[in-house]
Amino acid sequence: MSETREAIAGAKRLVVKVGSSALTTAGDGLDTARLDALVDALAARVAAGTQLVLVSSGAIGAGLAPLSLGKRPKELATQQAAASVGQLALAHAYVESFGRYSLTVGQVLLTSDDVVRRAHYRNAERTFSTLLELGAVPVVNENDTVATEEIRFGDNDRLATLVAHLIGAEGLVLLSDVDALYDGDPRSGGTRRIHEVTHGSELDGLSVGMSSSGLGTGGMMSKVAAATTAAAAGIPVLIAAAAQAPTALGDAGTGTAFKPAGTRLSARRFWLGYAAGARGRLQLDDGAVTAVVRRRRSLLPAGITGVDGDFQAGDVVDLVDPGQHVVARGVVAYDVTELPGMIGRSTPDLPPEQRREVVHADDLVPLGKR
Repeated sequence: MSETREAIAGAKRLVVKVGSSALTTAGDGLDTARLDALVDALAARVAAGTQLVLVSSGAIGAGLAPLSLGKRPKELATQQAAASVGQLALAHAYVESFGRYSLTVGQVLLTSDDVVRRAHYRNAERTFSTLLELGAVPVVNENDTVATEEIRFGDNDRLATLVAHLIGAEGLVLLSDVDALYDGDPRSGGTRRIHEVTHGSELDGLSVGMSSSGLGTGGMMSKVAAATTAAAAGIPVLIAAAAQAPTALGDAGTGTAFKPAGTRLSARRFWLGYAAGARGRLQLDDGAVTAVVRRRRSLLPAGITGVDGDFQAGDVVDLVDPGQHVVARGVVAYDVTELPGMIGRSTPDLPPEQRREVVHADDLVPLGKR
């Protein structure tokens, strides 16, 4: 057993995400037998002393059958209608199922606004902490009923990663209809299961398979993205099949594990790097990229070659290299209207009021592979 799997098996605070395909079917909606089997495994983990947060998809899928919809709708308004009906059914099913173990469930519906805005992020953090302290099991989903395209997470894998860091989880388990990560599409045959990912570079050039249920928005690509993000932030991750939940939540001896980085990002740095929305882009020359990413220095005007976006001082911006790859994120100290006259100039050549850093090292997070 690897250290990563031991860490997940022994985690005292754990986030578990389950996908739509593991809980619902297109024709019959919510499958209560599958849900009960999942809750059996979750309740056993809680009984072993773990504080657990469940991020559950399935609201839209649970609303399809009651609304006589044969498949997941493409239109946002119809998705929201299905979520409105399905969320009640899903919440009721969890209350009944966890009730078999005398466990109380608390529903938490989030939009990305709740973690992108710093004040909302802290409020969500307090809510989760209080629910866990009171012995409840928070069940989280994106608030599909009101979320618009501009404020959607995109998939619950990303949401689970954000929640895991927000609550200080010691592990993240992503459950779906796929049993592990493979080096190709497992439906095609001849592929190799990947037991553990120890470094992000191991995924270079990898072609991963997608869920075939048609009910979810994620698939293996989103799970790998979520897993690598969480691992880079210091959280061990396990991708496994929901049918193997007892093992995944037991000794973690199934699926694919992702080894965490040695240092866990602070809440502020994680928010900067992965939760906050960027309002613009600063284009950097090679020297500035080296200073910011490798030496962890502040960004100065001399290293900037261009500016894009509509931002004000205090907004989060992406820092991109000459190849237009995002290499870091940070809080910019100037409005977009101030920067064009400053870029490329050395600090002594600027007026006194413009001789401070464009992005201070304390407000900057390098991104990329671990």
